[in-house]
Amino acid sequence: MQSEFGLNKASTISWRVRLALVVLLALAVVTIGVTNLFLTDRFTETTRNRAELRLALYSGNLLSELRQNAIVPQLLARDPTLIGALNSADYTQSTQRLISFVEEIGAASLMLYDRDGRTVAATDRNRLGANHGDQAYFLDALRGNSTIFTVGERETSGFTFTYSRRIQSGNEVLGVIAVEVDLQKFERAWSGISDALIVTDSSGKIILATEPRWRGRAEAEALARQTPQGAIQRAIQATADWTALPPDAYVQGEAVMRLENKIPFRGWRMASFTTYASVRERVNGVLAIEIMGFAILLALTFYFLSRRTAGRMAFVQRESAELRQLNARLQREIAERQRVEETLAVAEQTLEQSSKLAALGEMSAAVSHELNQPLAAMKTYLAGARLLLNRNRPDEALSSFGRIDDMIERMGGITRQLKSYARKGAEALSPVDMGDALASSLSMMEPQLRQRQVEISRILPDNPVLVMGDRMRIEQVMVNLLRNALDATKTERNPHVDIILAAGETATLTVRDNGQGIEDLDSLFEPFYTTKQPGDGVGLGLAISSGIVNDLGGRLTARNGQQGGAVFIMKLPILAEEKGELIAQKMPPAGMTMHPFVSKSSGEIGK
Repeated sequence: MQSEFGLNKASTISWRVRLALVVLLALAVVTIGVTNLFLTDRFTETTRNRAELRLALYSGNLLSELRQNAIVPQLLARDPTLIGALNSADYTQSTQRLISFVEEIGAASLMLYDRDGRTVAATDRNRLGANHGDQAYFLDALRGNSTIFTVGERETSGFTFTYSRRIQSGNEVLGVIAVEVDLQKFERAWSGISDALIVTDSSGKIILATEPRWRGRAEAEALARQTPQGAIQRAIQATADWTALPPDAYVQGEAVMRLENKIPFRGWRMASFTTYASVRERVNGVLAIEIMGFAILLALTFYFLSRRTAGRMAFVQRESAELRQLNARLQREIAERQRVEETLAVAEQTLEQSSKLAALGEMSAAVSHELNQPLAAMKTYLAGARLLLNRNRPDEALSSFGRIDDMIERMGGITRQLKSYARKGAEALSPVDMGDALASSLSMMEPQLRQRQVEISRILPDNPVLVMGDRMRIEQVMVNLLRNALDATKTERNPHVDIILAAGETATLTVRDNGQGIEDLDSLFEPFYTTKQPGDGVGLGLAISSGIVNDLGGRLTARNGQQGGAVFIMKLPILAEEKGELIAQKMPPAGMTMHPFVSKSSGEIGK
C-alpha cells in the first residue's frame, strides 16, 4: 500500500514537472518573439533618426561651404590690385596676391583670366598661361554681370565646382576671377563612415558620392552596379535571416535604409543609404541574452530537481564555510581601511598646506607679471618727462605725467581685479568698443614700438564693434597678445604683425606674427609655461588672458599659420549685429592700414 502511494506520488511529480517545462518553453518562445518585434522597430527607428540627423548635418555643411565661397568672386572683383594688374598687364604680384587670399578664404584655388581667357595669375602656378576662353565658367561670367556657378567634369577626379565673376573698370570688361570650391573634401570625410552618400544635381546626376564609380550616373543606374550573384545572395540572406527588415533599396546586394534631404541650392538633393547591420546585431545580441537566460533557467531547474534532496545539506555546509571565510575577510578589510583613513587624513592636511603655499606663489607671480608692463611704460614716460623738463618743454612733460597717472590707475585696476579673482564675485560689465580698446592698447605699447622696427598692419570694420565686458581686462588681453607677438619677432629680419578686427556672429580679434611659431600648443595656456629666456617672462600672460576671455563668455585660441608664425584668435559675444564692409587699405601695399607707431628709422616715429 505504501509502495503504491509512493508510485502515485512520483507519477504526480513527473506530470507536474513536464507541465512546468512545457509552460517554460512556451513562455520563452513568446518572450523572444515579442522582444524581436519590439526591439527591431525601436532600433530601426533609432537608426533612422540618427541617419536623418547625420544627413541634415552633412547637407548644412555642404550648403555652408557653397555660400561661403559664393561671395568671394564679388569681393575679389573689386580688388584694386587685381584691377590695376589687368589694366597695366603687369601680373608679377598677382599670383602672390591670390595665394595670400587662399589661407583666409579656404577655397581650393583662385584663378585670374584676362579678357581673352588666358590664365595670368593662379594659386596653382602650373595653370599659368593656360587658355580657358572656351569654358562655360569664363564665357558665362564674361557675358553676365553677376556671380556664375558652374559644375565641370574632370576625366579622372570627379567634378569641379567653380564660382566666377567678371572684373571691370567703369564700363570696360578687363577679365574674370574664378574660385574653385573644394567639395571633394566632403567625400574624403564621408569615406570614414559606414553609410553610403550621394549628392545629385537638378537633373538627377550624381556629382558627389562615397563610391567614386557612381559619379556622373543616375541613382538607379549607380545602385544597379553590383555583382551578378548579388540577387541570389540577397535572396539567401532574406530566407536565412529571420530578423530581416523590408529594405528601401539595395547597395551591393545588401538591404539598406534610404533617406533623402533637399539642399536649398540649385535643386540639389542628398541621399544616404544606411545598412541594417547594426539593427540586426543589437537585436540578435538582446535575443541571445534572453535565450541564454532561459537556457540557464532550464538547466537550473533540472539541477535543483535532481539535487534537491541530496545536495541541500552539502549546500548549507558549504555556504556556512564561505560565510565564515567572508566574515573573517571583511574584518581584515575593515581594519585595513581604518588604517588607510588615518593615513589619508594626515596626507590631506599636508596637501591643504601645500595648496595654500602654491596658490600664494601663483598669485605673487601673477601680480608681478601684470604690473611689469605698466611699470616699464611709467619708466619710459618718466625718462621722457625728465628730458623734456631739461629742454624747458613743461607742457609736453605734463602730457607724460598724465600718461603716468593713467598707468597708476591701470595698476590699481589690476590689483582690484586680482582681489576679485579671490572673491569670485559678480563683475559690473558695460558695452566696450573693441576698436577703441585696441587703440588704447597700442598706445600703451608705444614705448616698445619706439624701440623696434616692426611693421604693424590693421584691418578694422567701418562701424564700431561692441561687446559686453570690462574694458580694462579686454585691454589687458590685447596688450598680452601684442607683447607676445613683438617678442616672437625679435629674431626676424623683417618683423611684421597683423591685427584683424571683424564683426560677425562674434567679435573676433586676430593677432598674427611672422615669428618662429608655437612648438607646444597643448601647454600654451597653462600657468608658468613659457619659451622666453629667464628674466623675460614667467609664463602667466596667456594663462591670465585665457581666464579673462572665458569669464567674459568668449574663447582664446592659438595655432600656427600656414606661412609660419603664430596666430592668436580672441572671440567674444557681440553686443549687436554689426553691418558694413571691412576697411581694406594698407600703405604700402593696398589692403592694410599702417599703425601710427611703426618705426620708420631709429629714433623716429611714423606719423
